[in-house]
Amino acid sequence: MPLVNLFGSKGRLVLSALLFCAVIFELAHCQKEAQEQRTTPGRKPKSSKPKLGKSTNKGPRAVTAKPKIKATSAQTFLTQVFKKGKFKKVGETISVQTGDTLELRCRGKPVQWSVPTYLEEDDDGRLRTVQHERYGVLTLVNTTGADTGEYSCYPMYCEDTDCRKEYDKAVKVFVFFPDPQELFVPSSDYYEAIQLRTNWPTLLPCQVTSPEAKVTLHREFPLVEVAVDGTEISFNVKRGFTIHRPRPYHAGALYCVASLGNLRQSSTKYMLIYVNYPMAPPAPVIQASSGSLTVGGDLRVSCSVVGEQDVLVEFNWEYPGQRIGRPLNTQESITPVGGGAARQQSQSVLLVEEVRDVDQGTYTCTAHNLLGDKSVSTTVTVVPKAKPKKP
Repeated sequence: MPLVNLFGSKGRLVLSALLFCAVIFELAHCQKEAQEQRTTPGRKPKSSKPKLGKSTNKGPRAVTAKPKIKATSAQTFLTQVFKKGKFKKVGETISVQTGDTLELRCRGKPVQWSVPTYLEEDDDGRLRTVQHERYGVLTLVNTTGADTGEYSCYPMYCEDTDCRKEYDKAVKVFVFFPDPQELFVPSSDYYEAIQLRTNWPTLLPCQVTSPEAKVTLHREFPLVEVAVDGTEISFNVKRGFTIHRPRPYHAGALYCVASLGNLRQSSTKYMLIYVNYPMAPPAPVIQASSGSLTVGGDLRVSCSVVGEQDVLVEFNWEYPGQRIGRPLNTQESITPVGGGAARQQSQSVLLVEEVRDVDQGTYTCTAHNLLGDKSVSTTVTVVPKAKPKKP
């Protein structure tokens, strides 16, 4: 009897349902296998192309060198960490109340930190840096006004075990620690001597602990306030006062005064010493009165330098007579040089009277100024006196 007739109409319905379920199960199983092939690591479709680094025949194996992979770093930025897990991206400056904890987070792996010199030298355990997998953390506890300064994070570029700072990607923040009793960052010096260089701006680092403090510059003798016009002298709350083009009249004893609310304080005193710096190291020229002279004659070796006016040039000599203790005999002079700019000629002349055989050799002059020194030499020959002819 046919199978359909055996089960009847109800049997046919059951059989159809079983066949439909089998088809659905098989489709689901096929889709699962296809998905596993797409997502499971290591399961890749076979390719007819030869593998890299291997030949397609049984000849010698061709080895392809692997390219060296260079490290790359993501964009670096600083965030300040607060209590209860709050974060805030920092700007150029931030303020942290004294006594509170400063916590900075810098993205990068790895990173290095730079802190004010005071903290680098003060190893009391208040400062700690930790490197995590993707960022570094700087923590400073029990903060004081003396901690005011610039904090920097440098991402590191690494290849294998060789790492170096990426200075162009550094991120910095200036942190103020306002102190209700100290408007200036404390200093152990009552007087600080600073050179006023003609070719370099001069900084008076009277650093305040609060960006809200009003700061003025004063001269001690005579007791007056110094005008700050923003061109000749300017003020920056993160650095102090800058004298952009120092002149002799800027020299003397100066100090800063800060005021905030009812509090008014004076800073360390700065003794400014004017120094006329040259534009370049000296370029001396040496010349002997004669390259060859007879025993008993007199020798003059001159060494001269032409440079800026009021720039001090010092001369040192090396000469053959030093070996026997012949004393150094020099004449030095400074004379103005004509022309548009104010210039001068500094000269040193070495005198050797009644030369002898030991005075033969090399004469070396070294000229020195605040930017460096340079040496020049010349050689002198001493010949014996001619013997008188016999009659």
